Amino acid sequence: KVIGLVTIKPKSKISYFKKGIHTILANSVFIRRGSNSVPVEGEVEKNYQNTETVIGIENSSRNSIQYTLDGVIDFMNFRHKDMSPKYHVFKELFVICWAGVPKKSRDKTFLSRVDIELINEQIKLFYSAQDVVTIVYNEDSFTITEYVPLGLNDKTSYYPLEKQTIHFFDNGYYKIENEMLFQPPEFNRKMLYHIYNSNIALLQKLQKGIALSERELKDLENLPSTFMICHLNGFEDAKQKLIEAKLLLKPFGNIYLSFKEALRVLRKMKYDVQEGAK
Repeated sequence: KVIGLVTIKPKSKISYFKKGIHTILANSVFIRRGSNSVPVEGEVEKNYQNTETVIGIENSSRNSIQYTLDGVIDFMNFRHKDMSPKYHVFKELFVICWAGVPKKSRDKTFLSRVDIELINEQIKLFYSAQDVVTIVYNEDSFTITEYVPLGLNDKTSYYPLEKQTIHFFDNGYYKIENEMLFQPPEFNRKMLYHIYNSNIALLQKLQKGIALSERELKDLENLPSTFMICHLNGFEDAKQKLIEAKLLLKPFGNIYLSFKEALRVLRKMKYDVQEGAK
């Protein structure tokens, strides 16, 4: 039963209770044995066996504060000074810094080119030059929700992919939880057949070295995401067709990045399904 908290400040003499508290008598002295504090009577024999350990802990604490401050200053003033960096302190122990470029789509604001770091632990919680996220936090937790841009003719629709939440506790511990959120959008199957066949025709032209028109190049930009949508809507060989297109898409810089992003999302979904089946 906890009846109160006592602060003991370091000093060279023995500490004791000046006043009685509940069942603790005035002038009582306690010593630490293992993980318990027990009262003692009479003369207290001082023990200096843990002096070096205590000094080491104090020095480590000072170093930790210095490293944390250095890390926050470096993040805020040097690494991301042009990206409106922010920070928040949790439980007076943990510091999270984050930075990103605001990107508004319809009525929602996302962050792109995101860097999020738990400074004390030197852990990158999230880093990506391509993905978009939203950030929500309170005094006990910090949540990052990652989104995937998907659409048949553009990428203005964002679908939640995965949520990562870090929970902070008063005892100095933290826990990271991940939750897969992605629900694939459903589209008209007749339209998907048309898009699927158009994608195949585009790849055949690339294989034969035929130059693409401006409209076809635009369609090629959407090919990775539309192949992924086809796969998620029951076109079983769409994923394999996308994988086989790797060398054909590699010369197109941004399209190749979209290709890698589509495969990353599909791998995440496959892993999540496997984990859920265990």
